Amino acid sequence: MKKKVGNRIIELRTKRGWNQSDLPRECGKDRQAIEKLENGKVNPTIYSLYEISKALRVDIYQLLKF
Repeated sequence: MKKKVGNRIIELRTKRGWNQSDLPRECGKDRQAIEKLENGKVNPTIYSLYEISKALRVDIYQLLKF
C-alpha cells in the first residue's frame, strides 16, 4: 500500500512537470520526507497526504486512486 501511494504521488508530480525538489517546496515539507513517501519507506499521515494533495491541486482521494 505504501509503495502504491508513493507511485501515485510520483505520477501526479510528474504530470505537473515537477521534479523531486518542486513538491517539497510547494507543500512546505522536507525533501527527504517526500522522497521516503515516494519510495514507500514510510506510512504517510492523513495530514501529510492532505498537504501533498493541496500542493498538487488535487482532491485527497486522487492520491489513493490506483
